[in-house]
Amino acid sequence: MFVIGTAGHVDHGKSTLIYALTGINPDRLREEQERQMTIDLGFAWLRLPSGREVSIIDVPGHEDFIKNMLAGVGGIDVALFVVAADEAVMPQTREHLAILDLLQVPHGVVALTKSDLVQDPEWLELVQEEVREELRGTVLETARIVPVSALTGSGLQDLLVELDRVLDAAKPKPDLGRPRLSIDRIFSIAGFGTVVTGTLIDGQLAVGDEVQVLPGDLKARIRGLQTHKVKEQAAFPGSRVAVNLSGVATEELYRGQVVTQPGWLEPTTLLSARLRFLSNAPWPLKHNSELEFYTGSARVVAHVRILDRGELAPGETGWVQFRLDEPIAVVRGDRYIVRLASPSLTLGGGEVVQPQAPRRYPRFHPEVSVQLEALSRGTPEELLLQLLAGGVMLETPELVKRSALPTEEATRALQTLVANGQLILLAEETPRARGPLHGSSLALTRQTWQALLTQIADVLKAYHTRFPLRAGMPREELKSRLQAGLGSFNATLDRAADEGLLIVTPLVVRLPQHRVVLSPEQHRAVDRALAAFRANPYTPPSLAQVQEELGPELLQFLLEEGRLIKASDSVLFDADTYTEMERRVVAYLEEHQRITVAEVRDLFGASRKYALGFLEDLDRRRVTKRLEDVRVLR
Repeated sequence: MFVIGTAGHVDHGKSTLIYALTGINPDRLREEQERQMTIDLGFAWLRLPSGREVSIIDVPGHEDFIKNMLAGVGGIDVALFVVAADEAVMPQTREHLAILDLLQVPHGVVALTKSDLVQDPEWLELVQEEVREELRGTVLETARIVPVSALTGSGLQDLLVELDRVLDAAKPKPDLGRPRLSIDRIFSIAGFGTVVTGTLIDGQLAVGDEVQVLPGDLKARIRGLQTHKVKEQAAFPGSRVAVNLSGVATEELYRGQVVTQPGWLEPTTLLSARLRFLSNAPWPLKHNSELEFYTGSARVVAHVRILDRGELAPGETGWVQFRLDEPIAVVRGDRYIVRLASPSLTLGGGEVVQPQAPRRYPRFHPEVSVQLEALSRGTPEELLLQLLAGGVMLETPELVKRSALPTEEATRALQTLVANGQLILLAEETPRARGPLHGSSLALTRQTWQALLTQIADVLKAYHTRFPLRAGMPREELKSRLQAGLGSFNATLDRAADEGLLIVTPLVVRLPQHRVVLSPEQHRAVDRALAAFRANPYTPPSLAQVQEELGPELLQFLLEEGRLIKASDSVLFDADTYTEMERRVVAYLEEHQRITVAEVRDLFGASRKYALGFLEDLDRRRVTKRLEDVRVLR
């Protein structure tokens, strides 16, 4: 399905031409019919000679209603550019042409209307030459000019044939699996409720789908779909669609919101873009100027930050950021227009390059322009790398969303980058098993990975220096020191261990070169302490006594080495003694099914403190289970 949109000066016969072609009056408002002037968007459809059915959006030509014109022209595939033969090129002819050119509408046909009012063939030739001159250097430069008369019907068939020919070369809107319908009308129908209309791009909608309306984060469900007043079960990219929504009221909606699938699109108030400033602009564009920003059917007030120069002269193109007064939902590659509200004037437009700008970029920094250029024109691989530049780490679904690439193309690019080592994917499952987009893999560049490894190594070096007798740094402490919002912390450690850069155990992490080495004096102190444990295996020295004799670091060393076992905050056992006690208690329970603290005390000739500490540790380790005053085997 394709959409044709009209453009041209007021009173040049756009709506009359549409009525003559389709039999549908696009002027639906009473005021429009009384004033015989289009005020808001009108809609119609027709079947071309080839049998192809197309939608038509008719836009107002008066300068007072340019904002309404812009709400409808953004999603069109072909421009039906209307110029009256008796008046030729007029002010809104030029402004509408500039808008079509800024939006890069790929195809067009010029309808030279009211040709029946021109009796002089030379005048008609002069008008055509003037129009051709006006089109030079724009997207409509090669468009055919077809003289027509809606009154007599002259040329209408030729116009339909030319529209068919142009559409033969038009590319259908791609199905990226991420449907977006920018709302241009909202109304209610008795018995059905809320209905919105718009042009569907990027994906499909189906009856029964749950949808999200952004901005506003409203949830709704599709009760029904219509295209050209025919009920449909599904709508496809490029269609003009009326969507009956349940769960949302008309009062909650406004023109410019986007209907989409939940979870992937996030509104923005700061975006980066390429801005082309029109050559006929009356003055240079100043930094921080207030403008009206139009994209899709949305219109918001914005302040422009010029990044690569002091000001933008007429005819220049530059990199900018827009600070929006209200959020809008856009993706990379969306086209936009900027205007002055007063005096009413179109100044320029371009392409959204970074819909979710991470920050306000500094001005006059060449590397910012290089990054934005790569985001705009680079290969898919270059685009993904730029999105991850500067230490950014993104989950792969978020990376694909920000790239606005088709999923298949993004997958190929990710596979290429992973294969040549430019990109690292950190995931609990190996990406090779199910593809690089599986699950919540964390994507980062090789440079970011190396910087992360350096950071980990620096933290561990400092820890080893401070605590030379400890086997390594506790995992949770390392995660905290890295300020890990790192969703794949475990995967980070696993990959670093696979590369031989870390030694990772369930409890601690250390550098491969770290070794605990005791001095002769420390060896003697350890031997004395362990001898005391062997001399009184079931009533050994308390934790406080050992810590006083050895110091906290040497005690921690013996615990990490597994030579002492900490049963409670005050009770320690020699590891061999603990193992022997556990074996005997388990054997006792297998024979007697239950055991008390007093029975453990008597079994080993220990005091109650040691018996209770030992049993509580068995409970923690899930060897035994306490039932009131006795223990049983789990």
